[in-house]
Amino acid sequence: MKFELTEQQYRYLLDLVYIGNWVVNSTRENDRIREYDEVESLVFSHCPEHGMKKLVEYLDGDLIPSRAFADGGIHEAIENYEDVTFYEILAEELALRDMDGEPMTRENYNELLDRIDTYLDEFDEHGTDHISVDLGGES
Repeated sequence: MKFELTEQQYRYLLDLVYIGNWVVNSTRENDRIREYDEVESLVFSHCPEHGMKKLVEYLDGDLIPSRAFADGGIHEAIENYEDVTFYEILAEELALRDMDGEPMTRENYNELLDRIDTYLDEFDEHGTDHISVDLGGES
């Protein structure tokens, strides 16, 4: 398969491929899905011919995103996504807990969304500063 991209589109594709592989493989330690690493390496292998050789380096014979690429701000995008996702999941879990763990239904949909929004407003204003956990457990 072949397709054409502008230099700017190729640069965006590098970010997207890196982020995608990060999501798939970053938590897998020694159980990485090699096929995703190979696609990432293939996409990044075209960097030198497009004046982007600083974005790649060799590791064990494979061309991978360089430290300069990884440190260039891409992880800020990943961290922003993780922060938003964390707060959204936490708000939903707390709202469900408040409703005794009832799954979302047509009848409680609006109440659940209102509770989620209340938690999200709290997190927007205070982050996790007002969250407490009783590590003593229940009796």
